[in-house]
Amino acid sequence: MQEENKNHEAENEVRKQRGMQIAQTSRIMKREKGGYIVPSQSGNGAYLVQYKNFKPICECPDFEQRNALGILCKHCFAVQFFINKQTNPDGSTTITKTMKVTYGQNWSAYNQAQTHETEQFMGLLYDLTDGIYKPYEFGRPSLPLCDVVFCSALKVYSTMSSRRTMANYRNAFEKKYISQIPNFNAVSELLNKEEITPILLDLIEASSLPLKAIETDFAVDSSGFSTSRYARWFNFKYGKEVNSRIWLKAHLITGTKTNIVTGVRITGAFSHDTNEFPELVEKTAENFNINEISADKGYSSRANIELVNDIGGSAFIPFKSNTTGKQRGSQIWGKMFHYFMYNREDFLQHYHKRSNVETTFHMIKAKFGTHVRSKNTTAQINEILLKVLCHNICVVIHEIHELGIKPDFCKESNETARKEGGEGLL
Repeated sequence: MQEENKNHEAENEVRKQRGMQIAQTSRIMKREKGGYIVPSQSGNGAYLVQYKNFKPICECPDFEQRNALGILCKHCFAVQFFINKQTNPDGSTTITKTMKVTYGQNWSAYNQAQTHETEQFMGLLYDLTDGIYKPYEFGRPSLPLCDVVFCSALKVYSTMSSRRTMANYRNAFEKKYISQIPNFNAVSELLNKEEITPILLDLIEASSLPLKAIETDFAVDSSGFSTSRYARWFNFKYGKEVNSRIWLKAHLITGTKTNIVTGVRITGAFSHDTNEFPELVEKTAENFNINEISADKGYSSRANIELVNDIGGSAFIPFKSNTTGKQRGSQIWGKMFHYFMYNREDFLQHYHKRSNVETTFHMIKAKFGTHVRSKNTTAQINEILLKVLCHNICVVIHEIHELGIKPDFCKESNETARKEGGEGLL
């Protein structure tokens, strides 16, 4: 009997901690009719908690199953933390409401970064593209490749059409960032070339290097970008033609402190996320020291966890409901499974960093759009890569003012800084 009571106390303590987390990070609303609406921690729906005879009653399945044993659910504890009544010695009652945890913004640095972003953006973009070299070709001289790539990124940054961006090209020419002003069609023609894709990938890699000494924890996820093209087919089941917008999927790995993108892959809409995980991690490991990588259940596999372990990091990837602890030759799989099962709260504290990759996607889409203007697949891929490149430059600009970093895109010098104690910047 005593052992059962201890087990019940332990379960209540676990739910109490989860309730505290809900009270701090979620919005609990009081109903006019009585009771409190508590959001589900999984993000799907909410539950009503009411007080009857001074006891909390919740609608969730956990409360219905375990209330008879004297175990409250996490939603009941969340309400208790949300409204904590304390009786004073004089008989009066003090009501203390919890505050949602927020993180302060360095508004001085933020304002400086935002008000000087455009001119600094062109300067950093010039530093990145200035080293692009195009081999000599016989025939009519073409525009310098570095100039056209510069203008392509400037066009995506402005979120305007090619013709309306000509004023920005003239401004860049006056500031000597480009040697000549290209025709607006030259930018569109460049995006249609497959040989530009590896150049843009190299620029994205280089743009992340100034934060090499800052980032050690990373998160992986994917998100879609819509196009202007549609797929049409006849649905025999419903006897009508169906239209569906074609979209591309961007797979990113991003630092959880600054939201810098360290690796990117663009695939079709139905490409599985876990297939892109190894290349993203290996690419990041070439330039960064990896301590942690967070990802959702779609990336859960022995191969992925083994890969992160081999490079000296820990993979915080939740296990699916039908997963067992069978190692099948992977010892780290068994260790992480038991860590997930018996230290769930500690595991979720690390896994929560995965939400930063969602923030990264929001930053890119809010600033540079959720869709692409280009028509063919090659140009669409290059346009998405330019969005990521522009995002990285904007992140570097912000961290110049926030952390005082130096925008050095040279791989060798950043490697020296990392080995000589760059982590001290933290």
